[in-house]
This record gives sequence, structure tokens and C-alpha cells, in this order.
Amino acid sequence: MAANTVSLKLLVDTASQRVLFAESGKDFVDFLFNILSLPTGTVTRLLTKHEMVGSLGNLYDSLENMSDAYILPSANKDTLLNPVVSSNTANVPPLLPTVESSKQSGFYRCRNSYHSSSCGVYVATDSKSICPSCNKEMSQTATVVNPKKKDSSTDEGGYVKGVITYMISDDLVVRPMSAISCITLLNKFNVKDVGALEEKTIDVGMDEGVKLLKASLQSEAVLTDVFLEKKEGKNDVSDSAGLHPIVI
Repeated sequence: MAANTVSLKLLVDTASQRVLFAESGKDFVDFLFNILSLPTGTVTRLLTKHEMVGSLGNLYDSLENMSDAYILPSANKDTLLNPVVSSNTANVPPLLPTVESSKQSGFYRCRNSYHSSSCGVYVATDSKSICPSCNKEMSQTATVVNPKKKDSSTDEGGYVKGVITYMISDDLVVRPMSAISCITLLNKFNVKDVGALEEKTIDVGMDEGVKLLKASLQSEAVLTDVFLEKKEGKNDVSDSAGLHPIVI
């Protein structure tokens, strides 16, 4: 496996030229779930306006090109154009390009917070904000304290547990792998000829990661659109896609 890639096993129905489901470990599922944490501005930057469905790309360009003369002094375009990405991604495979994000704003309290309980209830993200209680500037830096994580030797990071094999359907329904789930899916797609089912093992890298992000916003056949090249004829699918027949 190449560096910065994730291995994925696909089950392909060559008769209909579609991916029925993928089999993966924790890493690929963590990547998929992490897509949900991406701000809209980050997704727009990753795909560029020409690859966006609808008008979000135009909206992004409008804000980017708008003169600061029309933007409120208290507003910051960068927070929308380059939003802060979730920090809980340290152990998620880097299958998307790194995009620069805006700096996390600080938090400030009233200078009278230590002397007045009414002042202490207010927090601001701008050090020039005025305290509603005493009308003083809220320039005292506040320290943000997050709950301390319990030490655990089983904490793998990411979102889902390892050791388990996961099943991802073509429309990105994720569930733990089981024989019953496989049979149910085969019945759902009315697969009659088991001989038409073939296995394909691929390495998912950054190019595929961006394609997955794009397809997840446009399609209900994400895995097929990204990993299975459509052919005019069905006879050459196995050879061209590097597929291996399933032996029952």
C-alpha cells in the first residue's frame, strides 16, 4: 500500500456494472464520518466552484470578491471563506488536501469580572466589546478549559472502534460487517448470478478522497461513480478494473 492511502475491498456486480458494497476497517470509516465535520466553506474550497452542484460556489466567490468597504467592521470574511476545521481529526487518514483555516478567535471577559458577579457572566470574542453590566471594555483574556479526557489504553482516536470490519454500501450506509447484511443487500439488488460478482482491492489516496467528497454531495451511487469506470460494453469490466472473480 502506498503512503497516505487506505486499503478498500469492493464487491462488484459486473452484470450491472455497479459496486454493491465495500469492506473496510476503521480508517476508511473514520475518513467518511469526518466529512460531516467539514464546514461548508472548506468543502467549497476543496471542490472549487466549477465542481460544486448548485450555487454555493457563486456564493463563495461573491463574498471573496466583495470589497471590505461593504463588510461590517465587526465581521471577518475569513471566518466564512477559511473556516476553522474540527481539531478532532488527528488520527483520521489524510485523504483530503490540507486547506488553510482562519485562526481560532480568543475569548475575553470584562475587567471587573473578578469583582462583580454580574460582569463575570459575559464572554466576548472581540477584546473591544463593551460589558453590558458596567460598560467597561471586555479586554481581559479568558482561558478556555475543556473537560479532561479519561486515560484509556483503548482510545484509538477518530470515530469508530478498530478490530471490527465495516460494510459501506454504494450510497454510503455504514454498518458492521455481517453475513446477514451481505445476503440482505444481495437480495435488495436482486442478484441472481453469483458468478457475476467479483472482488476488487484498491488503495484510496487523496485524489480518490476528493472524488468521494464530491460524489457524496451529488450521487446515491458514490462508490460506483468513484471507483468503477463505466464501460459501453459489459464484457471488459473484469479485465479493465482489475477485478477478481468470487469463488464460492
